Amino acid sequence: MLQEGEKAPNFTLFDSNGVKVSLIDFKGWKVVLYFYPKDMTSGCTKEACDFRDEFPDFKKIKTAVLGVSPDSIASHKKFSDKYNLPFTLLSDEKKSVVEKYGVWKEKNMYGRKYMGVERTTFVIDEAGEIKKIFPKVKVKGHVEEVKKVLKDIDK
Repeated sequence: MLQEGEKAPNFTLFDSNGVKVSLIDFKGWKVVLYFYPKDMTSGCTKEACDFRDEFPDFKKIKTAVLGVSPDSIASHKKFSDKYNLPFTLLSDEKKSVVEKYGVWKEKNMYGRKYMGVERTTFVIDEAGEIKKIFPKVKVKGHVEEVKKVLKDIDK
């Protein structure tokens, strides 16, 4: 698992329009890199809409928001269009980035074990250093927590 203070590993994935996006493209910007389990599910929709609603605040402080899940490019496109998401969703169908960031984990629901994405957010500074990791994110109030960390980085 990655630790706060480490350099965030670079990656390249396709966005919802089929365009290649790399973490290094955001050098000089702060990045909120959030991993979520699945498009169109209740918790993931709530989280995405919370980031959408606060997006103008992120933009003001030169912060990119990137959402990553193993869903397809087409699924991300549909999700982004349906909820008018102004930030980038990245498709990690091969699960290379969720594994690199240590968020692909064994989960347990109703006694059934399976592999899936553990909802996790990384706050990365302009130099590419991981400033904060939010593991096992609870959606309610999460965006406010992220904004507070970003304000602390700017101090």
